[in-house]
Amino acid sequence: MQRRFSAFNMVSVALGLAFLYLPIAILIIYSFNYSQLVTVWGGWSMRWYVALLADRDMRDAALASFAIATASSAAATVLGTCAAVALTRLGRFRGRLGFAAMIYAPLVMPEVITGLSLLLMFVAADVDRGFLTVVAAHTTVTMCFVTVVVQSRLATFDRSLEEAAMDLGCPPARTFLTVTLPLIAPAVVAGFLLAFSLSLDDLVIASFTTGPGATTLPMRIYSEVRLGVKPEINAISTILVTVVAVAIFAAAWISRRAHAGETAGLAAK
Repeated sequence: MQRRFSAFNMVSVALGLAFLYLPIAILIIYSFNYSQLVTVWGGWSMRWYVALLADRDMRDAALASFAIATASSAAATVLGTCAAVALTRLGRFRGRLGFAAMIYAPLVMPEVITGLSLLLMFVAADVDRGFLTVVAAHTTVTMCFVTVVVQSRLATFDRSLEEAAMDLGCPPARTFLTVTLPLIAPAVVAGFLLAFSLSLDDLVIASFTTGPGATTLPMRIYSEVRLGVKPEINAISTILVTVVAVAIFAAAWISRRAHAGETAGLAAK
């Protein structure tokens, strides 16, 4: 029996969406405000986007964030894919439960605890905090998301294709590179984009593990806001929201397209 979408449900959904997205919409609109006062509308203008080009500190923070996100996402994609293959292809090996628990722990661990534990580890190892420590921290946090995405694809993967390749004499490593990896590539790319957006958006963990010369964009925005909201903050926040939204929508679209292609292939059989 199909439930009717009542007026109460419509109002509830509308209020929920407004609560979530109305502040973001207001921020985006006011990023095109001509006035220097962030709460006073002075007409449409791109002046604050142009002003960002002259803000060297903000540009350096943006470049650092994109570099960290790219490096950590690449590392997380490789490690997460390997972890997903181990969890789906190696069966119930000894230590599998502990391995899976360590992989999925960052999904439920508070960011403050994760950041503090990584900071204590770097201090104990006498590692100078900077670009590499932030990359390592973001890789640790985001690889679990890649593992979940790739593992869900491998769980529904038609293994007869791999078996056919190995029956024809193809070694396991080459089978993975030439057969398995191209077929799960959409999930791998989706995992990379998800890890990229999470790294680009992180503030808490980067604050614990960063050092001189590795100030990320969220950290720079937070430090600027503490001294007062400037119109440039609305502009750079709009750019950051747009980049993260595009990455998330692209990951969702790639995953949906891969699932649709797999469903069509099964129907054809």
